[in-house]
Parts: sequence; C-alpha cells; structure tokens
Amino acid sequence: MTTHDVSEPTPAELEQQGEIAADYLEALLDITDLDGDLDVQVEGGRAIVSIVDSEDGPAPRTLAGPDGEVLDALQELTRLAVLTRTGERSRLMLDVAGYREERRAALEARADEVVARVRETGAAQAMEPMTAFERKVVHDRVLAAGLASDSEGEEPHRHVMVLPAVEA
Repeated sequence: MTTHDVSEPTPAELEQQGEIAADYLEALLDITDLDGDLDVQVEGGRAIVSIVDSEDGPAPRTLAGPDGEVLDALQELTRLAVLTRTGERSRLMLDVAGYREERRAALEARADEVVARVRETGAAQAMEPMTAFERKVVHDRVLAAGLASDSEGEEPHRHVMVLPAVEA
C-alpha cells in the first residue's frame, strides 16, 4: 500500500479553491477596471477558473500576455491567494479569454505534425521549449498517437522529445 503525504482534495475543497480564486480575481479586475466575468468549474481533480466575456465587455486578453507569461504569473498569484486562505497548495488552472484552450489546440496540431515526421523518418524529434502545462498536453497527444515521448533539458529550456514506436 502506498501512502501519500498530501491527500487529494475533495470536490467540495476544489469548489472552495475555485471560489477563493474567483474572489481574488474579481477584486483584481475591479482594482484594474477591467471587464470580465468569472467561471468556476471542477474538472480532472482541479479547480478551473476562467475570466470570460461579460455584458460590459470582452475578457481582458492582455492578461494572457506574450506567450502566456502574464497568465502563468497571475495563475501563481491566484494559487498563492488560495494557499493563504486554506493552508493547502492548489493545482488550480486559470484561463483568460480562452487562451489556454487555443494554446492546447495549437500544441496538439504541432504534436500531430511531429508525430507524422517521426513516423515517416523513424528518428526522434525534439520540440521547442515549453512550460510544464504545454509539455503535458504534448505528452498526452503523442501517447494517444501510439508513440512515446520524454521531457529533456532544464527549465526554461525543457522540451519534449518525440520517440519512434518501439517494435515488440
């Protein structure tokens, strides 16, 4: 039997994390006079909070920033707000104006291209450096395509290697 130092949060705890995050982000939007409504969901063992269009205007896409850097920083600040209130670390995921979903679709398309090239050439292929979230998306896509992948390198240059299928 395996023991874990930290138990997985219950759905009620995840909902609480999402509500704390939404309160924090709502205050931020008010302070900065930005439009947007907040959508809170619990999915895949984590709270997902999205800043979406409101009746007053579109969600502030600028909060994603170049290459999602501002979004990543805002997500970490939001996780810190949850930690401060609950005493528990959160795997909360934040999205702004659909940025992460668009990025996921682009990463999946890129992974499909690399998978095709690896199948064609039989040679491993390195992808560009990515965040942990992005690497997870690519690993999942490569696995679904029947190939293997591995992460290599050190942050911020950590990247995915797509490997040819191993003959059984």
